[in-house]
Amino acid sequence: MITRYKTGILILLAGLLVSGCAKVEPPIDEEEVIRAKIAQLVQAERNNFTSQHLSEYPLGSVLSGGGSRPADDSVNGWRLMIDNYQKNSTIPIIYGVDAVHGHNNLLGATIFPHNIGLGAANDEDLMRRIGIATGKEVSATGVHWNFAPTLAVVQDIRWGRTYESYSENPQLVSTLGSAYIQGLQSVGIAATAKHFLADGATAYGTGSGYYLVDQGDAQLDEDEIRRVHLYPYLAAISEADVLTVMVSFSSINGDKMHASKYWITDVLKGELGFKGLVISDWEAIHQLPGSLYQQIVASINAGVDMLMEPIKWKESVDTMVRAVKNGDISKERIEDAYQRVMYVKEKLGLIDGSYKAFDESVIYSQEHQDLAREAVSKSLVLLKNNKVLPFKKDAKILLIGPGADNAGLASGGWTFSWQGEMTGDKLPQATTLKQAFESVANINGGLITTDVSKINEVDVVVLALAENPYAEGAGDASDLSLSGSMMSSANKEAIEFAKLSKKPVVTILTAGRPRLVNEELKDWDAFVMAWLYGTEAKGITDVLYGDVNFTGKLPFSWPKTSETNTISTQNPERDESNVLFDFGFGLRYP
Repeated sequence: MITRYKTGILILLAGLLVSGCAKVEPPIDEEEVIRAKIAQLVQAERNNFTSQHLSEYPLGSVLSGGGSRPADDSVNGWRLMIDNYQKNSTIPIIYGVDAVHGHNNLLGATIFPHNIGLGAANDEDLMRRIGIATGKEVSATGVHWNFAPTLAVVQDIRWGRTYESYSENPQLVSTLGSAYIQGLQSVGIAATAKHFLADGATAYGTGSGYYLVDQGDAQLDEDEIRRVHLYPYLAAISEADVLTVMVSFSSINGDKMHASKYWITDVLKGELGFKGLVISDWEAIHQLPGSLYQQIVASINAGVDMLMEPIKWKESVDTMVRAVKNGDISKERIEDAYQRVMYVKEKLGLIDGSYKAFDESVIYSQEHQDLAREAVSKSLVLLKNNKVLPFKKDAKILLIGPGADNAGLASGGWTFSWQGEMTGDKLPQATTLKQAFESVANINGGLITTDVSKINEVDVVVLALAENPYAEGAGDASDLSLSGSMMSSANKEAIEFAKLSKKPVVTILTAGRPRLVNEELKDWDAFVMAWLYGTEAKGITDVLYGDVNFTGKLPFSWPKTSETNTISTQNPERDESNVLFDFGFGLRYP
């Protein structure tokens, strides 16, 4: 397969048409062959790279960044865009997206709970089915590559990417991540194990730029790196056969991962036997010292096979060509990277044309809605219950707080846009918490109101607290209180009203990590952690009304203070005095 397309490149470079010219033997221009192979090692962002560029720069891949989509954000719009790239490609491109909790760039897609909630569910079969469902919806738009799952084993929940992690426990991350990879790749979509390595171990205050934790430094010895943070990659490679790995922005003991030949080449490719391609993160090589030339030389020689260069794709190709001419990158290294890119494309059926997209009918199908609803129910964790739950079906409920009727807050970051949506306008398919409650009350003679003046007419107050959406370093938090970093300003007023209402209070927290509740908890009769649950709030009411029992368990230790770097069960110097609810805690109905 690869030889056929190598010949195709040469014929194209000789100015001949491939069709009808099978017997033509063009002169071999080695420099042009190297240049064509190098182009396959670069990925551009769709906003900065048109299909017309492919004639001069036949890049290997194009991606949509967070929130990047065609003007026609429909299945047909996506397919037309990607087909246009393919028609102009000598070798088919591989198109990638961050579908981290469903196909979250696509208008109308099924939005599943973020990984932290799925960690609470801790259901391997559920994860595999979510991988299949996500893969089908991604495939329906013509996309081939998903930059997921995150295999970070987060040790400090102040990190803004905590919700992208399944757990502080490496075994749980390994099991769930591998199941998701298997599901995703079983329907023809390449998965990405990220971010290699120890992105979940970065120390507070070592983050890049103004970030506190994100892109920081993991200051651990190699034994702990291997025991906790390398562990999930073992199964991802040996059991799930993940096709791609993305390198982390972060460092290990001051050494940037994108320049770490030891971890990428010696350990990942050598010791672990990874056969697929290694891709850099978004412009991440630019955090390496020196010029673009020096950055490319360092990262490619370390073992990075494809550069995610959304803007500087042209400069990256030209610079890599120059580095090979100068002997600073060997032709053997280029050949190895090229073969790895082609290996992934062959596995996906892009080379022989066997890749087939799923039909549009899979998008937000009833099957996928039901699956997401099941995932929500299984992700909920009951942390307190003074016999106020489950509700009777005819209960009269006052629903207050910022999370009461907002699908944007329920879904969090990486939902339709990179940082997420403050409102639910871009999520017309979603069922909000209010709508879920009303669907039960309306057929059972209950009452759901958001009018605080009707406090004397209700049996109970449901306090729906919520974080504002965020992604990556923008969510790094120094204050995890309910009025602290990234929390909605509307929380405080709702908390005060509920406290003074003299009614039983059931609190539902929608957030991407545990928040400090030890002061407020005494005023609540029940407390439910709902994480970032997505579009299917009926999964919450299924449990609150008792049709389904609570099964979720905490995937992270729950802190008493914002000093959360020493509470993980993986920390040999764990401070148990700062733990409010332990890892694995979760109540059930009798």
